[in-house]
Amino acid sequence: MRSTSDVNVAETTPLMSPDELDREIPLSQAAIDTVIKNRKAIRDILHGNDPRMLMLVGPCSIHDEQSSLEYAGRLAKLAKEMEGRLVIVMRVYFEKPRTTVGWKGWLNDPHLDGTFDIQEGLRTARRLLLQVNEMGLAACTEFLDPIVPQYLAGLISWAAIGARTTESQTHREMASGLSMPVGFKNGTTGDIDIAVAAMIAARSPHAFLGIDGSGLASIVHTTGNADGHIMLRGGTTGPNYDDASVRSAQGLLQKAGLPEHLLVDCSHANSQKNHNNQQIAFRDVIAQRAAGNNGIVGLMLESHLFPGSQPLGKDLSALQYGVSITDACIGWDETEALLTEAAERVPVPAS
Repeated sequence: MRSTSDVNVAETTPLMSPDELDREIPLSQAAIDTVIKNRKAIRDILHGNDPRMLMLVGPCSIHDEQSSLEYAGRLAKLAKEMEGRLVIVMRVYFEKPRTTVGWKGWLNDPHLDGTFDIQEGLRTARRLLLQVNEMGLAACTEFLDPIVPQYLAGLISWAAIGARTTESQTHREMASGLSMPVGFKNGTTGDIDIAVAAMIAARSPHAFLGIDGSGLASIVHTTGNADGHIMLRGGTTGPNYDDASVRSAQGLLQKAGLPEHLLVDCSHANSQKNHNNQQIAFRDVIAQRAAGNNGIVGLMLESHLFPGSQPLGKDLSALQYGVSITDACIGWDETEALLTEAAERVPVPAS
């Protein structure tokens, strides 16, 4: 008898459960303390109870443990020096959404060779997040696959829902149950309304299909996430980090009865896909904040040890150390200079 199921499925491989990964790579007290401290700081910033700015900074995507940890070490030192004025969180992005096809990130293909060893990807991702948090440095990421948070969310202080998935009911439901603040990016066209709608949806309780700690298919009931916010990243119509665009977005939030706080992504369409333009967006937004728009609570930079990007070819030995294999990033020297400038220009009232 011919089957009518799994017609286009070549293979199904069992996956370890979240509880099994937790036992294999348990959270240390130092990592837990980092997550709790920074989630609270980010929530306080979003609700206007902390005058510091949030800076989400790091590689477009993680592809190499050694360079990622070197970057984390440098950023942890800078975060400590500037903690009185800035809350600095490292971008530790393991999943890459694709318009068509391409490398989908370290979690999906950790060996960079098309073997799709996802189980090892989960291990290496959790291990790296643990090491970053144990440095006292908070981590943020984009959650693309709705199952992944069960494995990694305990080490994440801020999460993104990307431009391609902000309109997705699945991701809005997932966000409603996440344990950390969640930023919804405007759509790839620049549409901000869908991000506002995502905020509203994620603030409500939901019930949806997922997995529990033992890996069993389950019905997940959530209470809603009150710490959702929008992130401006530009779109096909152009950048949207300028004062008029920011105030327009804040007007949409006010009209919807939502907090007017938002973040700005200096990369993607706001840099017109040119990493050299990130500093233009960054300085413009810092000037807006310095001029009194306290609704701008944070910024995002795509940054690595060295500027630019490189293609991922078959010869992995040819890859340059500390250079992005996805979107082009600014280098460390420029990153340090921009964060230092922000710390000096943004006033923080004395406590």
